[in-house]
Amino acid sequence: MSDNGQGALVADKARALALTPVSRETLERLERFVEALLLGTERQNLIGPSTIPAIWTRHVADSLQLLDLAPDAKVWVDFGAGAGFPSIPIACALADKPGAMVHLVESVGKKAAFLSQAVAELGIPATVHHMRAEIFPASHGDSVDVVTARAVSPLKVLFELAFPLIERGAVGLFPKGQDIDAELTEAARYWIIEATKVPSKTSPDGAIVKVTGLTPRKGR
Repeated sequence: MSDNGQGALVADKARALALTPVSRETLERLERFVEALLLGTERQNLIGPSTIPAIWTRHVADSLQLLDLAPDAKVWVDFGAGAGFPSIPIACALADKPGAMVHLVESVGKKAAFLSQAVAELGIPATVHHMRAEIFPASHGDSVDVVTARAVSPLKVLFELAFPLIERGAVGLFPKGQDIDAELTEAARYWIIEATKVPSKTSPDGAIVKVTGLTPRKGR
């Protein structure tokens, strides 16, 4: 990477840490993960090349901001974990919290392999499940506190996937972009939704949909 590229990363990292401060130990884990992710992206399509200069704000801080919306949560599930966002930054931050566990659900084999290697090398409280998200609730999730997904599917689809966990008491945290209102309107045709929109710290057009209840509409 060029000197200009390194400079951009350093500046972006400072912005991200100002938005979502972390402990020294968490920062060390995050730095190791970002390094591994940049290497991994050279071999497979983990994150878009255009987002690399802003990897700390666009991906890391964007993930860490979810922690403030569920400060007591210990068990998280990330559907379509992909490159590890928001799950791995969250696991890095929860590494010293007794009873913490983050479940990364990823159906693509190469991505699941990358995630498994990253989790092992970082020594964080996380487990990678190489399976489709539809399968996970049937065999896991009795004590899930939060279910999340980032850049995976429209809210209508996410609600279908997350409903079994939310029905058992989990909170849904779903970061969304500028189409959030249209997605909520579409999802409301099929669900009675108990939710709030929380402005994103990292994107002026973004918000996090915090779902505390879902009820299927009759005849959906």
